[in-house]
Amino acid sequence: MSNLSLYTVTALLILDADGQRVLAKYYNPPHQNTPGVGIASDLGVGPGGPGMGGLIHLKEQKAFEKSVFEKIRRGGGEIHPLPPHLIITRTIVDLHFIIVGPLSTSNELMLHQTLGAFADAVHLLLRGQIEKRNVLEGLDLVLLAADETVDDGIILETDAAAIAARVSRPKADTTDIVINEQTLLNAYTSFRDKVSQRIQQL
Repeated sequence: MSNLSLYTVTALLILDADGQRVLAKYYNPPHQNTPGVGIASDLGVGPGGPGMGGLIHLKEQKAFEKSVFEKIRRGGGEIHPLPPHLIITRTIVDLHFIIVGPLSTSNELMLHQTLGAFADAVHLLLRGQIEKRNVLEGLDLVLLAADETVDDGIILETDAAAIAARVSRPKADTTDIVINEQTLLNAYTSFRDKVSQRIQQL
């Protein structure tokens, strides 16, 4: 059965060089109370997909992250099958950026594009300083970038610049008016002169 749903991402992870969690977002379709039942299964997401169960509790997630790290550590490129999941990785300095989808129905190119966009957006937001310490310091921006990239297992954006633009704080206006004693005195003097001219005209 083909995946007719938009729910294509099971998890978005960042692990450090020791396999410890830096960021982890596991996705389930909204309004789904029972794993494996509802929208995701009706649309054929397939085993290992968002909302299909198996990665709901923290203990399951930690065990999964450990097996993912072991798979990455053995090497073998960026795409790793770990039934029933497909894992796509990108390593930058001391961090592993990971996206997880269902093995049976995933579009590897789309997942790879999504992971690349997320990692590049983080690169832009942290001004090229992608290390564990910097990611933890800018975790608010990284989490917002993750939310702008994937929501409830649905890929929202694959353009790193667009993600970074939505997340980054707007720059301060360079034409800010500085109010100090001198500008207040100038305003008062100008107001006084205008009022005195009006009075003299009457």
